[in-house]
Amino acid sequence: MANFWESYVTLFQERSDLLLNSFWEHVQLSLVSLLIAVAIAVPIGILLTRYNRYSEWVIGVAAVLQTIPSLALLGFLVLFVGIGTTPAIIALTAYALLPILRNTYTGIKEVDAPIVEAARGMGMNSYRSLIKVELPLAMPTIMAGIRTSMVLIVGTATLAALVGGGGLGQIIMTGIQRTNNEYIVFGALPAALLAIALDLILRLTERGSKKNKRASYKPMVVVVAIALVIVLIQPIVSAFQDEPDLVIGGKLGPEPPILANMYKHLIEAETDLDVEVISQLGATSVNFNALQVGDVDIYPEFSGTVLADLLNREDFSYDEEESYQEARDGIFEEYGFHFLEPMGFQNTYALAMPRQLAEEYGVTTISDLIPYANELSVGFTFEFIDREDGYAGFEDVYGFSFADVTSIDVSTRYQAISNGSIVLSDVFSTDPQLVEYDMVVLEDDQDLFPPYQAAPLVNNFALENYPEIEDLLNQLAGVGTVEEISELNYRVDIEDEDPSDVARDFLTEKGLLD
Repeated sequence: MANFWESYVTLFQERSDLLLNSFWEHVQLSLVSLLIAVAIAVPIGILLTRYNRYSEWVIGVAAVLQTIPSLALLGFLVLFVGIGTTPAIIALTAYALLPILRNTYTGIKEVDAPIVEAARGMGMNSYRSLIKVELPLAMPTIMAGIRTSMVLIVGTATLAALVGGGGLGQIIMTGIQRTNNEYIVFGALPAALLAIALDLILRLTERGSKKNKRASYKPMVVVVAIALVIVLIQPIVSAFQDEPDLVIGGKLGPEPPILANMYKHLIEAETDLDVEVISQLGATSVNFNALQVGDVDIYPEFSGTVLADLLNREDFSYDEEESYQEARDGIFEEYGFHFLEPMGFQNTYALAMPRQLAEEYGVTTISDLIPYANELSVGFTFEFIDREDGYAGFEDVYGFSFADVTSIDVSTRYQAISNGSIVLSDVFSTDPQLVEYDMVVLEDDQDLFPPYQAAPLVNNFALENYPEIEDLLNQLAGVGTVEEISELNYRVDIEDEDPSDVARDFLTEKGLLD
């Protein structure tokens, strides 16, 4: 345990800039979402006290919104509003509505009837009774709902990193992906402390409302004013910053940000274009949706993924050149996107298991697993399970299936292997953890997995406005071996080096940068 905290302190000293930036993004994201939720839920809650017949339905709708899985909602919103903070704020606001709406309605309805009647007897109309009597008395209950929503928002906001929304989630996701507990705590602890701090501030405001009913609005006004100031800082600062000419995306994992930064360095070295990299955007669907709506102009993709996932092809060539051409032509015909020249390595799917177990069973190929199919604990990633060139087509090709298959996230598979929860999983051939965890990649003896050649997938806007980037990015054609890319991934994922620095070093070594 002492070693853990020593590593944590070292990480804090080395990456404090990342923590502060992520923490500020998390605060901004949380407060914006809360303010919008309050602005929507409180007025609706007040209206429902005047129109009771609609209350059950409206509160029911708010409850339904809270049941929508957060990842599904974020992925769905990307297609309509793009990546970044916008889908995150919409989702967080939707989740925060119910506690505020219900407490506003309940707080006002539970004001004693004689008090309301006394206010009316003093000549107050409905509006003045609401402002002078009912709302002040209901304020502690409303604040309790706001507190609940605030804690909910701070916790859920960690998922915003999956759609480029920033925040402490990007640190937590990095830790999960690397099976690094220090990184996980590095992001999770500040998120927990933020939730506690904001809850304490709101609790003090709530107590102020209870103690002094005549001044019950003042504490809340102060809190809202401070929140607005914090929220408005970022837009003011952003107004003086130039927008990038091109945005490059990337999926989860160490490899996509390395490739994205290669694209960035090549473009910026030969042009005056300003390029921004937004990596760790989640799975294929999030990146592709972002490309479709124009929030991302380029991202690294693989020929096998283009064919199987984006074009939904079930039958395609297993020849490298033919499959690449099929992917290139198909994605252009269907979406108008350009799949540029592929690099020299392939990051194909594979099945892997701990070396010790593979030697014990005498397993070297996937077909060798047949006698053990009913006893192995298998964990496949969500995307792999649903792919025809993955587990969806596995039985057709190999003639058997596994009895015990668990769906896992791509960022947790090696953690599950290390703690013994599973013994077999899908991996990528360039994963640095294969060496770290002494894993054996089983031979795909029945050719389930097609070629997976990495190349830039570019939207039409980027090439129409900046046609010179095609030749610049095509300099990567044929560059890089599996071993070289695995080493780059190791430097980022295991040694915690900056993907931008690693990409620059590689390009310099290959003579593509000075």
